[in-house]
Amino acid sequence: MRADTPGRSRLALALALTTTLLVTAFAPADAPADRSADRAGGGAGGGAAPRPVAAYDFEHPVPGDPARERDRGRSGTTLELVNGGAQSRVRDDERPGRVLRTRQVSPGTAGSDDWKAGVYGPQGVPTLGAFNGARETTVMGWFRMTADNPAPNSNTADPNDRYNAIGLAGILSGTSQGHDVRALLELITVNGEMKVVALGRRVDNGSSQTFAADADWREILPPDTWVSLAATFDFDTGTMALYRDGRPLPGRHVVAGDPWAVEGAPEPDVASLTDPRGIKIGGSYPQNTQEGNPCDCRMDDLMFFDRALTPAEIMSQYRRTRG
Repeated sequence: MRADTPGRSRLALALALTTTLLVTAFAPADAPADRSADRAGGGAGGGAAPRPVAAYDFEHPVPGDPARERDRGRSGTTLELVNGGAQSRVRDDERPGRVLRTRQVSPGTAGSDDWKAGVYGPQGVPTLGAFNGARETTVMGWFRMTADNPAPNSNTADPNDRYNAIGLAGILSGTSQGHDVRALLELITVNGEMKVVALGRRVDNGSSQTFAADADWREILPPDTWVSLAATFDFDTGTMALYRDGRPLPGRHVVAGDPWAVEGAPEPDVASLTDPRGIKIGGSYPQNTQEGNPCDCRMDDLMFFDRALTPAEIMSQYRRTRG
Protein backbone atom coordinates (compact mmCIF):
# COMPACT_ATOMS: atom_id res chain seq x y z
CA MET A 1 0.00 0.00 0.00
CA ARG A 2 1.30 3.43 -0.92
CA ALA A 3 2.03 5.67 2.05
CA ASP A 4 0.26 9.08 2.18
CA THR A 5 2.39 12.12 1.65
CA PRO A 6 2.51 14.72 4.45
CA GLY A 7 0.40 17.13 2.37
CA ARG A 8 -2.26 14.49 1.70
CA SER A 9 -2.46 13.65 5.46
CA ARG A 10 -2.88 17.30 6.45
CA LEU A 11 -5.66 17.76 3.87
CA ALA A 12 -7.54 14.67 5.09
CA LEU A 13 -7.31 15.84 8.72
CA ALA A 14 -8.62 19.29 7.81
CA LEU A 15 -11.58 17.82 5.92
CA ALA A 16 -12.43 15.54 8.87
CA LEU A 17 -12.37 18.42 11.36
CA THR A 18 -14.52 20.57 9.08
CA THR A 19 -17.10 17.79 8.71
CA THR A 20 -17.23 17.28 12.49
CA LEU A 21 -17.76 20.98 13.17
CA LEU A 22 -20.54 21.21 10.57
CA VAL A 23 -22.35 18.16 11.97
CA THR A 24 -22.11 19.52 15.52
CA ALA A 25 -23.26 23.00 14.54
CA PHE A 26 -26.38 21.84 12.73
CA ALA A 27 -27.34 18.85 14.88
CA PRO A 28 -30.83 19.37 16.43
CA ALA A 29 -30.96 19.84 20.18
CA ASP A 30 -32.61 17.05 22.13
CA ALA A 31 -36.18 17.97 23.08
CA PRO A 32 -37.53 17.00 26.49
CA ALA A 33 -39.60 13.84 26.31
CA ASP A 34 -42.33 15.32 28.52
CA ARG A 35 -42.90 19.02 29.10
CA SER A 36 -44.68 18.33 32.37
CA ALA A 37 -41.65 16.43 33.64
CA ASP A 38 -39.56 19.47 32.78
CA ARG A 39 -41.96 21.68 34.75
CA ALA A 40 -41.47 19.34 37.69
CA GLY A 41 -37.71 19.73 37.56
CA GLY A 42 -36.84 16.44 35.92
CA GLY A 43 -36.79 17.23 32.20
CA ALA A 44 -34.07 18.27 29.81
CA GLY A 45 -34.50 21.85 30.94
CA GLY A 46 -33.72 20.81 34.53
CA GLY A 47 -30.43 20.63 36.32
CA ALA A 48 -31.04 23.58 38.64
CA ALA A 49 -32.78 21.40 41.22
CA PRO A 50 -33.27 17.71 41.99
CA ARG A 51 -36.38 16.00 40.75
CA PRO A 52 -39.12 16.29 43.38
CA VAL A 53 -40.25 13.30 45.36
CA ALA A 54 -43.83 14.14 44.41
CA ALA A 55 -45.20 16.67 41.91
CA TYR A 56 -48.67 17.38 40.56
CA ASP A 57 -49.66 19.57 37.60
CA PHE A 58 -53.30 18.34 37.42
CA GLU A 59 -52.90 17.43 33.78
CA HIS A 60 -52.46 13.69 34.35
CA PRO A 61 -55.53 11.83 35.64
CA VAL A 62 -55.07 8.15 36.32
CA PRO A 63 -56.32 6.29 33.22
CA GLY A 64 -59.85 5.08 33.91
CA ASP A 65 -60.02 6.94 37.23
CA PRO A 66 -60.14 10.74 36.72
CA ALA A 67 -60.74 11.31 40.44
CA ARG A 68 -57.06 10.49 41.01
CA GLU A 69 -53.97 12.35 39.81
CA ARG A 70 -50.67 10.78 38.69
CA ASP A 71 -47.43 11.83 40.35
CA ARG A 72 -44.96 13.61 38.05
CA GLY A 73 -42.19 13.25 40.64
CA ARG A 74 -40.06 10.21 41.26
CA SER A 75 -42.12 8.50 43.98
CA GLY A 76 -45.28 7.52 42.10
CA THR A 77 -47.57 8.72 44.90
CA THR A 78 -51.06 8.92 43.39
CA LEU A 79 -53.17 11.82 44.64
CA GLU A 80 -56.86 11.61 45.51
CA LEU A 81 -59.05 14.52 44.39
CA VAL A 82 -61.29 14.32 47.42
CA ASN A 83 -65.02 15.02 46.93
CA GLY A 84 -64.52 17.16 43.82
CA GLY A 85 -63.11 14.31 41.74
CA ALA A 86 -62.56 15.14 38.08
CA GLN A 87 -64.64 18.32 38.49
CA SER A 88 -61.92 19.83 40.67
CA ARG A 89 -59.65 20.02 37.62
CA VAL A 90 -60.62 23.35 36.07
CA ARG A 91 -59.29 25.62 33.35
CA ASP A 92 -57.87 28.96 34.39
CA ASP A 93 -57.52 32.16 32.38
CA GLU A 94 -53.93 32.73 33.54
CA ARG A 95 -52.38 29.25 33.88
CA PRO A 96 -51.86 26.77 31.03
CA GLY A 97 -53.97 23.64 30.99
CA ARG A 98 -55.92 22.69 34.08
CA VAL A 99 -55.43 23.55 37.73
CA LEU A 100 -56.83 22.19 40.99
CA ARG A 101 -59.84 23.87 42.57
CA THR A 102 -60.33 23.43 46.32
CA ARG A 103 -63.31 24.88 48.19
CA GLN A 104 -65.69 24.71 51.10
CA VAL A 105 -69.07 23.29 50.06
CA SER A 106 -71.36 23.48 53.10
CA PRO A 107 -70.15 26.15 55.55
CA GLY A 108 -73.13 25.66 57.87
CA THR A 109 -72.81 21.88 58.19
CA ALA A 110 -70.31 19.80 60.16
CA GLY A 111 -69.81 17.32 57.35
CA SER A 112 -67.04 16.07 55.09
CA ASP A 113 -67.81 17.38 51.62
CA ASP A 114 -65.10 20.06 51.16
CA TRP A 115 -63.11 19.79 47.93
CA LYS A 116 -59.47 19.09 48.75
CA ALA A 117 -56.76 16.66 47.67
CA GLY A 118 -54.26 14.33 49.25
CA VAL A 119 -53.38 10.80 50.19
CA TYR A 120 -53.56 9.05 53.55
CA GLY A 121 -52.25 5.77 54.91
CA PRO A 122 -52.82 4.91 58.59
CA GLN A 123 -49.58 2.91 58.66
CA GLY A 124 -47.67 5.45 56.58
CA VAL A 125 -47.37 5.87 52.81
CA PRO A 126 -44.32 3.84 51.65
CA THR A 127 -43.91 5.78 48.39
CA LEU A 128 -43.16 8.87 50.53
CA GLY A 129 -40.25 7.06 52.19
CA ALA A 130 -37.81 9.75 50.99
CA PHE A 131 -39.15 11.88 53.86
CA ASN A 132 -38.47 9.10 56.38
CA GLY A 133 -35.49 10.43 58.33
CA ALA A 134 -35.09 13.35 55.94
CA ARG A 135 -32.64 16.04 56.97
CA GLU A 136 -34.34 18.70 54.83
CA THR A 137 -37.59 19.30 52.91
CA THR A 138 -39.11 21.84 50.51
CA VAL A 139 -42.81 22.38 49.77
CA MET A 140 -43.75 24.72 46.92
CA GLY A 141 -46.47 25.53 44.42
CA TRP A 142 -48.73 28.14 42.84
CA PHE A 143 -51.77 29.44 44.72
CA ARG A 144 -54.69 31.75 43.91
CA MET A 145 -57.17 32.87 46.58
CA THR A 146 -60.64 32.82 44.97
CA ALA A 147 -63.05 33.53 47.84
CA ASP A 148 -63.40 35.09 51.27
CA ASN A 149 -60.75 33.19 53.21
CA PRO A 150 -60.54 32.04 55.99
CA ALA A 151 -63.69 29.99 55.61
CA PRO A 152 -66.56 29.77 58.11
CA ASN A 153 -65.87 27.13 60.75
CA SER A 154 -68.33 24.34 59.96
CA ASN A 155 -67.36 22.51 63.17
CA THR A 156 -68.92 25.08 65.51
CA ALA A 157 -72.47 26.37 65.98
CA ASP A 158 -71.43 30.02 65.82
CA PRO A 159 -72.23 31.33 62.30
CA ASN A 160 -69.65 34.10 62.75
CA ASP A 161 -66.82 31.77 63.72
CA ARG A 162 -64.10 31.26 61.11
CA TYR A 163 -61.21 28.83 60.97
CA ASN A 164 -57.94 30.15 62.36
CA ALA A 165 -55.99 28.71 59.43
CA ILE A 166 -56.11 28.23 55.65
CA GLY A 167 -54.56 24.99 54.44
CA LEU A 168 -52.33 25.10 51.37
CA ALA A 169 -50.08 22.04 50.98
CA GLY A 170 -47.99 19.85 53.26
CA ILE A 171 -46.56 16.48 54.21
CA LEU A 172 -48.17 14.69 57.16
CA SER A 173 -46.16 13.41 60.10
CA GLY A 174 -45.61 9.70 60.64
CA THR A 175 -48.29 9.57 63.35
CA SER A 176 -50.71 12.10 61.88
CA GLN A 177 -54.46 11.84 62.30
CA GLY A 178 -54.77 13.73 59.02
CA HIS A 179 -53.98 17.15 60.45
CA ASP A 180 -50.54 17.07 62.12
CA VAL A 181 -47.70 17.69 59.70
CA ARG A 182 -43.99 17.26 59.18
CA ALA A 183 -43.71 20.15 56.68
CA LEU A 184 -46.50 22.53 55.68
CA LEU A 185 -47.24 25.72 53.76
CA GLU A 186 -50.32 27.43 55.16
CA LEU A 187 -51.85 30.54 56.66
CA ILE A 188 -52.42 30.50 60.40
CA THR A 189 -53.21 32.94 63.19
CA VAL A 190 -50.03 34.06 64.96
CA ASN A 191 -50.51 36.29 68.01
CA GLY A 192 -54.01 37.15 66.84
CA GLU A 193 -53.03 37.96 63.25
CA MET A 194 -53.31 35.75 60.16
CA LYS A 195 -49.89 35.06 58.64
CA VAL A 196 -48.38 33.13 55.74
CA VAL A 197 -46.21 30.50 57.42
CA ALA A 198 -44.00 27.48 57.09
CA LEU A 199 -44.87 25.04 59.87
CA GLY A 200 -42.67 22.04 60.63
CA ARG A 201 -42.43 19.18 63.11
CA ARG A 202 -39.19 17.21 63.23
CA VAL A 203 -40.22 14.52 65.73
CA ASP A 204 -43.54 12.70 65.45
CA ASN A 205 -45.84 13.81 68.29
CA GLY A 206 -43.24 16.43 69.19
CA SER A 207 -43.48 20.20 69.16
CA SER A 208 -43.81 22.21 65.96
CA GLN A 209 -42.03 25.39 64.93
CA THR A 210 -43.55 28.16 62.81
CA PHE A 211 -41.79 30.64 60.53
CA ALA A 212 -44.16 33.55 59.86
CA ALA A 213 -43.79 36.11 57.09
CA ASP A 214 -43.70 39.72 58.29
CA ALA A 215 -45.94 41.15 55.56
CA ASP A 216 -49.72 41.15 55.73
CA TRP A 217 -51.03 37.94 54.23
CA ARG A 218 -53.32 39.84 51.84
CA GLU A 219 -50.27 41.57 50.39
CA ILE A 220 -48.57 38.22 49.84
CA LEU A 221 -51.70 36.52 48.47
CA PRO A 222 -53.96 39.20 46.96
CA PRO A 223 -57.41 37.99 45.85
CA ASP A 224 -57.61 36.34 42.41
CA THR A 225 -53.85 36.60 41.86
CA TRP A 226 -51.55 33.67 41.14
CA VAL A 227 -48.58 33.60 43.51
CA SER A 228 -45.70 31.14 43.78
CA LEU A 229 -44.93 30.18 47.39
CA ALA A 230 -42.16 27.95 48.72
CA ALA A 231 -41.15 26.84 52.20
CA THR A 232 -37.86 25.16 53.11
CA PHE A 233 -37.20 23.11 56.24
CA ASP A 234 -33.77 22.26 57.68
CA PHE A 235 -34.34 19.80 60.51
CA ASP A 236 -30.65 19.75 61.42
CA THR A 237 -30.28 23.48 62.02
CA GLY A 238 -33.86 23.99 63.19
CA THR A 239 -34.56 26.67 60.60
CA MET A 240 -37.15 27.40 57.94
CA ALA A 241 -37.57 29.98 55.17
CA LEU A 242 -40.36 31.31 52.95
CA TYR A 243 -40.27 32.54 49.35
CA ARG A 244 -42.74 34.46 47.19
CA ASP A 245 -42.33 34.45 43.42
CA GLY A 246 -38.81 33.09 43.82
CA ARG A 247 -37.62 35.69 46.33
CA PRO A 248 -37.13 35.30 50.10
CA LEU A 249 -39.89 36.63 52.36
CA PRO A 250 -38.69 38.42 55.49
CA GLY A 251 -40.04 36.73 58.60
CA ARG A 252 -39.26 35.18 61.96
CA HIS A 253 -39.37 31.92 63.86
CA VAL A 254 -42.29 32.16 66.27
CA VAL A 255 -41.55 29.56 68.96
CA ALA A 256 -38.69 30.39 71.33
CA GLY A 257 -36.20 27.83 72.56
CA ASP A 258 -35.59 24.48 70.90
CA PRO A 259 -38.99 23.04 69.90
CA TRP A 260 -37.44 20.60 67.44
CA ALA A 261 -34.93 19.30 70.02
CA VAL A 262 -31.91 19.78 67.76
CA GLU A 263 -29.45 20.91 70.41
CA GLY A 264 -26.82 18.39 71.47
CA ALA A 265 -25.93 14.91 70.25
CA PRO A 266 -26.54 12.91 68.15
CA GLU A 267 -25.84 14.72 64.91
CA PRO A 268 -27.12 15.31 62.32
CA ASP A 269 -30.72 15.88 63.37
CA VAL A 270 -33.30 14.38 61.01
CA ALA A 271 -37.04 13.87 60.86
CA SER A 272 -38.55 10.85 62.59
CA LEU A 273 -37.69 7.52 61.01
CA THR A 274 -41.26 6.94 59.86
CA ASP A 275 -42.99 7.18 56.51
CA PRO A 276 -45.35 10.17 56.39
CA ARG A 277 -48.99 9.23 56.60
CA GLY A 278 -49.64 11.20 53.47
CA ILE A 279 -50.05 14.60 51.86
CA LYS A 280 -52.78 17.17 52.50
CA ILE A 281 -53.76 19.90 50.04
CA GLY A 282 -56.42 22.57 50.46
CA GLY A 283 -57.42 21.48 53.95
CA SER A 284 -56.84 18.78 56.55
CA TYR A 285 -57.94 15.14 56.77
CA PRO A 286 -57.29 13.79 53.27
CA GLN A 287 -58.91 10.52 54.41
CA ASN A 288 -62.14 12.58 54.38
CA THR A 289 -63.30 11.83 57.92
CA GLN A 290 -63.95 15.49 58.74
CA GLU A 291 -63.25 19.03 57.59
CA GLY A 292 -60.54 21.40 58.69
CA ASN A 293 -59.00 24.67 57.47
CA PRO A 294 -60.43 24.57 53.92
CA CYS A 295 -58.98 26.85 51.27
CA ASP A 296 -61.21 28.40 48.62
CA CYS A 297 -58.35 28.43 46.17
CA ARG A 298 -56.88 27.31 42.91
CA MET A 299 -53.53 25.51 42.93
CA ASP A 300 -51.03 24.32 40.35
CA ASP A 301 -47.57 22.76 40.03
CA LEU A 302 -47.32 21.50 43.61
CA MET A 303 -43.91 19.98 44.41
CA PHE A 304 -42.39 18.25 47.42
CA PHE A 305 -38.58 17.85 47.65
CA ASP A 306 -36.53 15.86 50.14
CA ARG A 307 -34.02 18.65 50.62
CA ALA A 308 -34.04 22.40 51.24
CA LEU A 309 -33.64 24.06 47.85
CA THR A 310 -31.22 26.97 47.68
CA PRO A 311 -32.48 30.49 46.86
CA ALA A 312 -31.13 30.09 43.32
CA GLU A 313 -32.98 26.78 42.92
CA ILE A 314 -36.20 28.29 44.24
CA MET A 315 -35.92 31.09 41.67
CA SER A 316 -35.20 28.54 38.92
CA GLN A 317 -38.31 26.53 39.82
CA TYR A 318 -40.40 29.72 39.90
CA ARG A 319 -39.24 30.66 36.41
CA ARG A 320 -39.73 27.12 35.14
CA THR A 321 -43.34 26.90 36.29
CA ARG A 322 -44.70 30.41 35.88
CA GLY A 323 -46.35 29.49 32.58
